[in-house]
Amino acid sequence: MTQRIISAPIVTPETEHFWQAAQQGRFLLRRCTACHETHWYPRAICPFCLGDTVWQEHPGAGTIYSWTVMRREAAPFAMGYVALDDGPTMLADFTGIEFDRLKIGMRVKLAWSDTVNGAKMPSFTGG
Repeated sequence: MTQRIISAPIVTPETEHFWQAAQQGRFLLRRCTACHETHWYPRAICPFCLGDTVWQEHPGAGTIYSWTVMRREAAPFAMGYVALDDGPTMLADFTGIEFDRLKIGMRVKLAWSDTVNGAKMPSFTGG
């Protein structure tokens, strides 16, 4: 089977620190200093209360909230929402899991997939 080609991330001043940490295998999320909510996608202003945010390392474990298999490319792939433990829900690819094993509520853990330019993209595998 052909391997999926993942586009390189768009790096902005708000996300640059995240992508640098990803290259080192570290998964960072933003946490609000006012309401203490953790959120995904990284942004400097809290989407819940507009407070300031700080970087916080996260282990990257969670459960599948929903998923689907995309068959429009040369290499089918699975993606879906993962509800992170003590954190937000994020959209990501699933890697290293057979499509017929995926199920809602399944435990998954962070994995890193390479993009076309060598950057690391967060994805999830069986956990």
